[in-house]
Amino acid sequence: MAGTSAGRRRGPTTPLRHDGRDYLTTAQVCRMLGVKPQTVYAYVSRGHLTSGRIDGVRGSVFLVDDVDALTRRSVSRPPAGMVERIRTHLTLIDDDRLYYRGHDATVLAAERDFEKVSELLWNVSPDREPQLLSQRTFRQIDGLRRAQDRRIDVIRIVVDVLGSRDRFRHQNAPVDVVARTRDIYANSLSALPLLDDRPVRGNSFAAQLWPRLTDVPANPRRVRVLNAALVLLADHDLSAGTVAARVAASARGSIYSVISAGLGALDGTLHGGAATAAYRFLTAALRDPVEALASYTTAGLPVPGCGHVVYRHRDPRAEALFGMLGATTGGDPTVGRALEELRPQLQRAGAGFMNSDMALAALAVRFEMGPDASETIFALARIAGWVAHALEEYQEPRLRFRPEGVYVGVRP
Repeated sequence: MAGTSAGRRRGPTTPLRHDGRDYLTTAQVCRMLGVKPQTVYAYVSRGHLTSGRIDGVRGSVFLVDDVDALTRRSVSRPPAGMVERIRTHLTLIDDDRLYYRGHDATVLAAERDFEKVSELLWNVSPDREPQLLSQRTFRQIDGLRRAQDRRIDVIRIVVDVLGSRDRFRHQNAPVDVVARTRDIYANSLSALPLLDDRPVRGNSFAAQLWPRLTDVPANPRRVRVLNAALVLLADHDLSAGTVAARVAASARGSIYSVISAGLGALDGTLHGGAATAAYRFLTAALRDPVEALASYTTAGLPVPGCGHVVYRHRDPRAEALFGMLGATTGGDPTVGRALEELRPQLQRAGAGFMNSDMALAALAVRFEMGPDASETIFALARIAGWVAHALEEYQEPRLRFRPEGVYVGVRP
């Protein structure tokens, strides 16, 4: 790229016309190097970094390779206890906005089916129809499920069964990985019990999933909200489940192992379980919002479904889902009223803004989906992201995640 080479030597005086790939903003450089913006500017003035500008991007940008080179000059490997630096083309979180491969995720949620957004993340389309397990196998899976079991446990069983029966499970060509992922989705749907025996209207994944979450009848707008939730939760950069999935892929685990690793991390109370906690909080708030909030604030506990470690002022996923829920009819009308009553109280209590966990809880409570529905939606959505990250990781050096432990035990 002639423009790139010139930019590295002299620094462009006019903005480059470039899609932004392989460039980092000042904020990203600060996170990568662990320094403040003033230090980055000092590196530029000393000639250690070259800044540039890209048409349509605010502020200065820096080539990834230049930042990597600067890091390597000071540290021969990542510091003890830290994992390898991970480059990704998938998800950007910037200025409280979420993007998939450069597309605003909230726009995708309003305009595209979850299946199409998954293919956007994977950058490949399936080349065959999903293959289903036998009815006998589905009966056996159902026999393992108890009435009180969560639906996410059924999904885990399906992943394990498919992996155990696949002799070629370690084939990791993108088209093979995506085909197996489609099998996982189709068989998970078939294994989840139907709660409504009305004919399903629509062939989309969201339409097929709806009657497996609730017996409240589906309609196009309700299905669009569920579809939007799946899209908006499909990926979120390097969350705990995604890191676990990438570590499994780095060890060249099959896509079944990758998804199992992600599900294992998501099963924690601070990850997927946070949506279930928000469901319980919102359910209590329907009876008495003040008492529900006080039970946490007086104990000095964080309020479920509020605040975020990445977003500073708002969660764009939650805002999009609340907006769609507001335009959807039916279900329990007290949910919307409880949320409106909670908003000012949360601000006064310093609990922060409502996040995607609360939005998922609102969807589940309003349409009588049960306490584990939020986590189920979250898991099915995030599988798409884990697969996308695995496809990236399969192209990286094997076993690159090898942090150095800091031994503090008894000396020999």
